Amino acid sequence: MRTTPPSTASAGRALPQAAAALVLLLMLLVIVRLPWAGDLGMHAATVQRLRHSLLHPGNPLVDADTASPYYSPWMLVLATVARLTGLSVFVVLRMGAVVGLGLLVTGVWRYVRTLSAHRAAPALALLCLVFLWGPSLLNWSGFIGLNSLALTIAYPSVFALGLSFHFWAWLTRALREDAAWGRWLWLGALWSLILLCHQFTGVVASLGALAMVIAARPARAVLLRLAAALALGVVVLWLWPYYDFFSLFSAGGDLEAIHEPLYEHLLGRFGLVLLGVAALGLRWRRDRWDPLVLFFLLGVLMFAAGGLSGHYSWGRALPAALIPAQLAAALEVVSAGRRSLRTGVACVLGAGLAVGAWAQAGTLGYVTGRAALPSPVAAKYQTPWVGYHWLTPWVKYGDVVMARTTPARQIPAYGPYTVAPGYPDIFLPDAARREAAVERYFASGTPATERAAILHRYDVRWVVGSRRLAGPGLRKVTGGPAHQVLYRVVP
Repeated sequence: MRTTPPSTASAGRALPQAAAALVLLLMLLVIVRLPWAGDLGMHAATVQRLRHSLLHPGNPLVDADTASPYYSPWMLVLATVARLTGLSVFVVLRMGAVVGLGLLVTGVWRYVRTLSAHRAAPALALLCLVFLWGPSLLNWSGFIGLNSLALTIAYPSVFALGLSFHFWAWLTRALREDAAWGRWLWLGALWSLILLCHQFTGVVASLGALAMVIAARPARAVLLRLAAALALGVVVLWLWPYYDFFSLFSAGGDLEAIHEPLYEHLLGRFGLVLLGVAALGLRWRRDRWDPLVLFFLLGVLMFAAGGLSGHYSWGRALPAALIPAQLAAALEVVSAGRRSLRTGVACVLGAGLAVGAWAQAGTLGYVTGRAALPSPVAAKYQTPWVGYHWLTPWVKYGDVVMARTTPARQIPAYGPYTVAPGYPDIFLPDAARREAAVERYFASGTPATERAAILHRYDVRWVVGSRRLAGPGLRKVTGGPAHQVLYRVVP
């Protein structure tokens, strides 16, 4: 029987481990820069409100006394750190990003070790999770392609996904062993924690857990302990004081419209995952109860159901299909039998990873800046948001600012409120009226008297807009990027 030479085996382990270490180093450098895009302002605003009032933070974006699903246990921890240390919100978010990244890396390592004893498997799995996507970028929380991870590294979704991998590892071992009641109850509490920290990732964690339970076909005694764990988790969700978790099931149409793009350009965004789908087919031939195959099927069914029914927010469950396929691709390389077959599979996967890495090469710019990138890489770089720190010498915590949607997604990060939230808010009863007021205020034909009435209705002290807004009731204070102007509201 031919065996792999020691030097070849060592190189086969060292290469993915070195590449994974470089990815980890890149992410740590990204955290130092913390590029701003998407929902970072929402999470910063959430920490701002909790650090000022842990018990009654109110709405994170507008001056209203409402609940918010963003008030999660993880945000509560970060806000407590900010309150006790006096550190700025963005410093605390960087600290949270380091913790989230650590949980993700160690969680992947622990879960993959339940599937394979090969020393290279965890590192190869991590590479597949960040690179095995497609030639088109998708930046969305809960989707951990390299570029998306760089932009969402401080989000609760990364923290929750890291916990999910640990949760799956613990659950797998509990199903294999005669775990005591205490361990099962701990798993139930952890499940609820993931759901509270990031609801969509909680769905992915739940689908993965269901697949593992089905694959294990546990005995009745284990099912009783599992039921107790589930019951405890539901109680924790019900008792969480900051928002009604179960009311999220009645989220409105705005949430669906935002998520409809998840069903577009599927081949361009996820085409490389087909390598993992092929690997899942091989696993299914070997074991019809393979947990990764079941996990994938559950994710595909939920994603498809969302597209067919118009519940596009269900598309956030797509990682439940992507993750098992990506892991299967990595595991097939280390589990292939004959050396020639293993080499062939490794070459195919290596080519896929190279294509995925090149598609996301612009991520380097979040560390170096665009100017330092070669022109082909710079073309892939997506410029992050500038932010609104230029307002802070004048606009204070709790002031209300009139601003359009994009500024409204950033300004609350520094402490002020906006008239309308920059994101859909199912807990804000007058959200539609606020949005209409902002649209009417900035409309070109709106009379000055009506604009003044809108400012008075929402106790607005500042307006962020263009130069053409200058007129009665406004006094220019300073200018900002992209020809923006900060106006003070005067009597």
